[in-house]
Amino acid sequence: MAQEIKLPGSPNQEPGTEKNLLIAFALMGLVIFGSQYLLPQPEATPAKKETAKSAPPPAPPAPTPAPAPGQTLSAPAAAQSVAAEKEEIFRVETDLYRVEFSNRGGVVQSWVLKKFKDSQGRPLQLVHGAGTAKVGFPFSLQVNGRDMNPNPNLFLYAARPAPGGLGIEYLYANGPHRVRKLFRFKKDQYLVDVETELVLNGEKIPHNVAWRGGFGDHYAFNAYSFGSTVRYLAAQNQLEIKSASDAAKSWSTDTGNFFFAGVQDQFFAAVAVNRAGQTLELQTTSDSFVPYSDTSKQEQANIGMAVGGQAINQLTFFVGPKDLDVLKAVDPRLEQMVDFGTWFGIVAKPLFYALNYVNNSFIHNYGWSIVVVTIIINLLTLPLKLSSMKSMQKTALIQPELQRINEKYKGISMTDPRAAKKNEEVMELYKKHGVNPAGGCLPLLLQMPFLIGFYSVLSVAIEMRQAQWLWVADLSQPETLPIRLLPVAMVITQFLLQKMTPSAGMDPQQQRIMLFMPLMFAFMFYGQSAGLVLYWLTGNVFAMAQQYVSLKMMPAPVTPPSQTVVNVKKKN
Repeated sequence: MAQEIKLPGSPNQEPGTEKNLLIAFALMGLVIFGSQYLLPQPEATPAKKETAKSAPPPAPPAPTPAPAPGQTLSAPAAAQSVAAEKEEIFRVETDLYRVEFSNRGGVVQSWVLKKFKDSQGRPLQLVHGAGTAKVGFPFSLQVNGRDMNPNPNLFLYAARPAPGGLGIEYLYANGPHRVRKLFRFKKDQYLVDVETELVLNGEKIPHNVAWRGGFGDHYAFNAYSFGSTVRYLAAQNQLEIKSASDAAKSWSTDTGNFFFAGVQDQFFAAVAVNRAGQTLELQTTSDSFVPYSDTSKQEQANIGMAVGGQAINQLTFFVGPKDLDVLKAVDPRLEQMVDFGTWFGIVAKPLFYALNYVNNSFIHNYGWSIVVVTIIINLLTLPLKLSSMKSMQKTALIQPELQRINEKYKGISMTDPRAAKKNEEVMELYKKHGVNPAGGCLPLLLQMPFLIGFYSVLSVAIEMRQAQWLWVADLSQPETLPIRLLPVAMVITQFLLQKMTPSAGMDPQQQRIMLFMPLMFAFMFYGQSAGLVLYWLTGNVFAMAQQYVSLKMMPAPVTPPSQTVVNVKKKN
């Protein structure tokens, strides 16, 4: 597989991605703008790992009948023993999901979303087998800062399935130790009500419900890097995330009145919805193991979390896709998990709706929808681009005068007081001929908000996940070919477009710098999603067609020859 080359930032480092993209484009704009008159002439020399420690479980007592329905084990109950003799598997299945429980620990061993496929084309399994083998299964109990003795995650619980098969209650009691877990599912929603009670040695123990060892599509490209914990403070309308690197050395704990808190990857989430308004504790950890998606077969930091914080936790978990319609049906506040960006969300969200409209109403293919929307964007910005082209042609006309100014101040440094005088003369020349010195940067600046907007849409919109186009299997991921064709085509068109751009009067050194730009784009885009590269490639093809037509309709002006002064020495 080709080596990954990352664009600065990553989806789980928002808004760092947008900031780094801004810096990258600002630097390119500075190169384009500054090279017009600030560069010297051609002849001048260019200046954590956490291991759960627990005692062996006590020998299970002889099984006795489970308590009557509705009885809570945390109440002053009779000293009766409740346990199972052997491990048993219980399954809850609807059209949306298939969940398998084990009564050893009362944990989830498998959670499959039936309407989604993983990156290998199989039903999407949210539980990471490689991780659970090391750190335990989802919905195990976690106590912060102390070992549990005995360990309730090793008990053999007595199981009491709910009528209709949409839930189960697990019970364990042995002397001063009493534990209860209750799961009630919704048939047509990605929701499960979860109640947990924990009493050890006669003491009610505040505890958390854990989901560790990674989460989501474990076979997706670079999947482990997209995992994070997420929490939402409704009063401040504030969404906060933490990655595994934020808890590399130890557990990172956040406490507050979070409306929801849990774990997520790029397109899916498992969050506890706090309808009761109780104070929640969210713990983030880094679980190191070899994930399925890592081709180097080396240990990587995978996200892990535990949420709760009460002796009796009563939570509703959403475990499903980060689809805006699905989230809104549960609670509109859950839509905050689909984060289109801090700075460019105002562009990204309309782009998402435009893509959805074009796809659902006309095209029915997101790849071609990206092509169509890109063409529409370029048509809408065409007047500004034509104005920029005219400004660049005017700049070419005054190149001889710019060269004379550069020759006049040849050899001075940027800190020389005469450098300010040089800039004044250059700006006066631009003003005299009606030239916008930033005109050459305008096409690039126009594309930047849409580039970041498409980047955000492809990073968070589940509709883009596994969207196919020609040979591309997933527009939200890089191509899987040994040599990625879209980035190669993008670099070729970028180079051809640069050659087509008028360069009359441009000195050779500036031309070489401009021809170097396609290589910078190759570095930036090779490791990016195929949909993002398709957007830029379509923009390049449109710009080439625009340039061809414009040159036919508006031929580039002929640069007048430089006026040179010849000193003739008179003979005496």
